[in-house]
Amino acid sequence: MTQGLRGNRKHAIGFILISLCLIGMFVFYHFGRSVWGPVYRKIVGRQTVEGVLQRYGEDVQARLKPAFDQAHVSWPPQSVTLLAIKDARTLELWAQSDQSCRLIRTYPILATSGHVGPKLREGDRQVPEGIYAITTLNPNSSYHLSMKLDYPNAFDLKHAQQEGRTDPGSNIFIHGKDRSIGCLAMGDHAIEELFVLTATIGIEHVQVAIAPTDPRHDDWTNCVLLKDPPLWLDELYAQLSDFFQRYPQPQSNE
Repeated sequence: MTQGLRGNRKHAIGFILISLCLIGMFVFYHFGRSVWGPVYRKIVGRQTVEGVLQRYGEDVQARLKPAFDQAHVSWPPQSVTLLAIKDARTLELWAQSDQSCRLIRTYPILATSGHVGPKLREGDRQVPEGIYAITTLNPNSSYHLSMKLDYPNAFDLKHAQQEGRTDPGSNIFIHGKDRSIGCLAMGDHAIEELFVLTATIGIEHVQVAIAPTDPRHDDWTNCVLLKDPPLWLDELYAQLSDFFQRYPQPQSNE
């Protein structure tokens, strides 16, 4: 009887230890990328943007071209615009066709952080709001692939300086996987498409606009309720409203 109890206790302790190890591995995999990512890249070797195009380009074109054909936009397009809507957790891909823009695809944003309202400082966990360019493509991201935004842009820096905010934050990306703090996590398949498309047409031909809610809705700013909104928020939201009006609101399938 005693031996049976001891055996059961050993099995229970072993099960607990294995469970704790598995939980630890899961947590480390998802939240320790800054630690194991560089080591992994060192072992498998660093890749280039050209290498990403060789590896994923043909598959991405096969996935995207039918959507471009359906929208009557040639591949590759002249330019693209990405419209991110924070509360809806969607990212719309628009492409230029002659004098008009066509909606190609709407992606779900798998993870963000913070709430509606602009990013003000490092560590506030906010996703920025504004109109941004892509500055670099990172083929060696810990989050599969990533595209860096030019946050803080001139508008952000101007108002940070006026308000005495010396560290408005930085390193904002659109990337893969499904974890994020301050960035837009799109999942690996989506970032492969966005990365390859951007690399194909050039980062200078891509614009990114991030809004708290859809500015194409009437009275959309009434949905943004902040406790102490910055004095310049109306100016920012007017810019976003004007920008989004160039892109007709997608029709609901419901």
